[in-house]
Amino acid sequence: MEETFKTRGVCATEIRFERDGDRIRNIRFAGGCNGNLKAVAKLCDGMTAEEIASKLLGNSCGNKPTSCADQLARAVLGMDP
Repeated sequence: MEETFKTRGVCATEIRFERDGDRIRNIRFAGGCNGNLKAVAKLCDGMTAEEIASKLLGNSCGNKPTSCADQLARAVLGMDP
């Protein structure tokens, strides 16, 4: 089942992904830095939500308190943006 997460405070406007048991698959970002976010999606494909969060939660972008990677971690954990 596909999940959609509306981001806040970043260039990407939403993140879509699927849960396969405890694994996150088929991650797609709308907007943002296309090449970088495709790479993040490929690197995280097949990880658990906890694995993604341990690597990405709290990452910032420039002077922003969040980033697209941080938003992905929040999305897979079911947190607010």
